[in-house]
Amino acid sequence: MIAAFVLATVLLIPAAQWIAGSICAIVAAWLVATDEEPKLRRRMAILLGCVVLLGLTDINPSLSNENFLKVGVPFTLVIVVPAILQQFGDRGIIRYCFWPVHWRRRDVIYTILSVPLAWIVLKSYEWGNRTFFEDELFRHWTLGPEPDPAEIRRLFIGINLVGIWDELFFVNTAFALLRSLFSFRLANAVQAVLYTAVLYDMAFTGCGIFIVFFFAWTQGSMFEKSESLLWVLVVHLVVDYFLVAFIVQTYYPDYGLDFLWRKGF
Repeated sequence: MIAAFVLATVLLIPAAQWIAGSICAIVAAWLVATDEEPKLRRRMAILLGCVVLLGLTDINPSLSNENFLKVGVPFTLVIVVPAILQQFGDRGIIRYCFWPVHWRRRDVIYTILSVPLAWIVLKSYEWGNRTFFEDELFRHWTLGPEPDPAEIRRLFIGINLVGIWDELFFVNTAFALLRSLFSFRLANAVQAVLYTAVLYDMAFTGCGIFIVFFFAWTQGSMFEKSESLLWVLVVHLVVDYFLVAFIVQTYYPDYGLDFLWRKGF
């Protein structure tokens, strides 16, 4: 069942192989429907529905109003609908708990270290894509020939909204549902595959398969220990800050990490 679910995720979302992906989704749905455990049927059915909806969505990094709507509506649905459905069967699985249940020193240290690590990893990612895949990562997001504060602000807001969505869906929803059914290692690996599939489809190609998977794994690990969204959101927003800075700098070399404080922003 899990193998069919993972194959359906990969084939439907980044690969866009609808025939093979639909077959895997049907197999996964049949295995879910015939399982003896009611809670597994309910929770996996929700996740499989989310995968199919995301597969139908044209996921891309365009900053147009039309794309915000086309991507924003299904992205919102895969967060809101599972949370509502859980209220009728399995309350307490999907929780929006921001403050940690257990305050751990390692979470604080890792969050602080995420600042230099985010810069190093994104720089290495760009170099790896350009060297081995001839793919300029930061040009997947399009900006105009001249700096436009409104456009840069729109980019910053858009990427941060997607970053918040990432954690609310992949960790707070998908991982939470999977973790209620399976071991930590299996649940975290499956959510990391889903995480990687969607972000690869959006923009993080090339080396992104490995980097995003590892990032998703660490985010699930932090959530597992702290049982809160605080750390995973802060770390993700740190990464997004550097991501926007590097995108802006790619188009406008005289811009740096100070892009938020530039005159007119």
